Amino acid sequence: MKKTLLLCLGESGSGKSYYIKNTLPNGLFYNLRSATTRPMRQGESEGKPYFFRDEEYFLTEPMCTRLWVNEQFWKPGVPKWMYGIPEIEVKSNLGKNLVYDVIQPKYARQLIDWFKVNGLNKEYNFKTAYFLSPANNLDIAAGRANMPNDTDVRRINTCAPNDFLEAGLDIDYILKPIENIYNPRLSAHIKRLQRQK
Repeated sequence: MKKTLLLCLGESGSGKSYYIKNTLPNGLFYNLRSATTRPMRQGESEGKPYFFRDEEYFLTEPMCTRLWVNEQFWKPGVPKWMYGIPEIEVKSNLGKNLVYDVIQPKYARQLIDWFKVNGLNKEYNFKTAYFLSPANNLDIAAGRANMPNDTDVRRINTCAPNDFLEAGLDIDYILKPIENIYNPRLSAHIKRLQRQK
């Protein structure tokens, strides 16, 4: 029976992390962790929720995905805000149902393509959940990352229907957990996975 790679896509503040932590059944999915160059925030530790690395790591280590979120605003002397899933993180957790929390569809496409290049599409189904944001989401999310040009960075790192088209990515489920609107088809898929466990 194939395992599932659940791709949770939506803007920052749309409820992806909340859904993964509080709605997905405990132990059913492994939440893939990204490496990042951003500084550790209060309450975070190594591996929770990120692996904290320097820019050199992103140049030398094999990665499944590569995100440079402030690329358009970067100038020499300004830190590069980079994110990406190290290959070792995925390889160490193959054989489990996996979940990936990301904003832009093009990075979900990078992960799917990595699975296909490595012949893992025979072992995994890819399911895409689109998390709709509240109307005032930019105001809610602005400043959370505490990075230079943060509001502008959030404006360009979008998750709109056109972004799915450009990434060649279909949407399997639409939900809005902030307003307690869930997708019955996604719930049914998760129940099937529970029965298979």
